[in-house]
Amino acid sequence: MRWGSSALALATVLFSTHVYADPLQKSEDIVKFFAGQNLGASRGICVGTEEECKSKAEKNGAPQKAGLDMMINFALDSAQLDQTARTELDEFAKALKDNRLSTFSFVVEGHTDATGTDRYNQNLSQRRAQSVAAFLEANGVGSARLEAIGLGKSHPRVANPYDPVNRRVEMRIRTE
Repeated sequence: MRWGSSALALATVLFSTHVYADPLQKSEDIVKFFAGQNLGASRGICVGTEEECKSKAEKNGAPQKAGLDMMINFALDSAQLDQTARTELDEFAKALKDNRLSTFSFVVEGHTDATGTDRYNQNLSQRRAQSVAAFLEANGVGSARLEAIGLGKSHPRVANPYDPVNRRVEMRIRTE
């Protein structure tokens, strides 16, 4: 029994180190980024690893700092937010409550990889978007400022349609 408790404690320490790490973007950085934008063109938050976001920007010919890097990805067949995603979204919610961003509204776009049928992926992507929007609303962001939409597998992040990187949510400023 004693060995089991020690192993559990060690596993908790090893697997929780990133949970308590600082988020990739602090709320003040997010506010400064969006408050300083010229919104003539669509701007967004890149959701994925730093390398993935750089790769997407290079592929699209976009400038290096066209978006903010956040880590909001999902496990296969899941719309559940993990602790890392919750930490990132806490900072995003703080930023959205800042007076400098009070007039901005966002589209929360859910995505999937190509595993599953089109109909299933559409529903899963909608659940992912709603999961993020519900988290933001629970943390004080007005629901009128968020529009959750599911895009299924129609907009993969990388060429391999089955890559886990494609299981994500992206948030973009609503420019209409």
